Amino acid sequence: MTNDLHTDLIDTALALADAARPATLRHFRSLDLGVDNKADGGFDPVTAADKAAERVMRDVLQGRRPEDGILGEEYGQTIGKTGITWVLDPIDGTRGYLSGTPTWGVLIAASGADGPMLGVIDQPYIGERFLGGFGQAWVEGPLGRRELQTRAARPLSEAILFTTFPEVGSNEERLLFQRVEREVRLTRYGCDCYAYALLAAGQIDLVIEAGLHPYDIHAPIAVIEAAGGIVTDWQGGKAHDGGRVLAAANPEIHAEALKLLNNP
Repeated sequence: MTNDLHTDLIDTALALADAARPATLRHFRSLDLGVDNKADGGFDPVTAADKAAERVMRDVLQGRRPEDGILGEEYGQTIGKTGITWVLDPIDGTRGYLSGTPTWGVLIAASGADGPMLGVIDQPYIGERFLGGFGQAWVEGPLGRRELQTRAARPLSEAILFTTFPEVGSNEERLLFQRVEREVRLTRYGCDCYAYALLAAGQIDLVIEAGLHPYDIHAPIAVIEAAGGIVTDWQGGKAHDGGRVLAAANPEIHAEALKLLNNP
């Protein structure tokens, strides 16, 4: 890819994030959330803001890069002609969104055949944006702009671990997760995509999750890898299809966690 294409993709990703911000904030902490449940059993919420944010991002892509593909959580897949697919999660963390917590985010990734190349994790309410890809890794927000760098290696006993749900996934997945949880200094829950942003920013060491979709993880992969981290599945393979995901600040702590997830 040429540098001109890299620049255009970065500019497009930022334009998508700019468009999604007002669409998500219009309903946040309001009485007009328009919540529906997508799950036959359990609770998988979608709000009016999820749908509105994806629509405005699709409109931006239609104007800027109409021949690219799109994979979005709310409106599915549009096949493109360029080999580039925009993977969009208009609100990652809808449960947090409808609860009023500012830990949800807009996920935007430009991906090719080998997975994500560029990612943005945007938190509109805080006004904080994380970008990684094509030689860039930065966060911009209330504290200004700075480069992203994941934490240096440290023993697992000193690590901070995040996951969104205490149950993690199935009973088997929860038990595997607990092998790592027992070894770390601190475990926290509930941050959805913001946990991956914190990992890229050097605040935490590990994120371990299960049951993810591609649109949940493409942007975090790009941001974390650009910041020096590593993201795989629980066997050490590619994670861009979702499922079980292990994100780590460095190869050393990744190896320690991977061993615990796989060895009896």
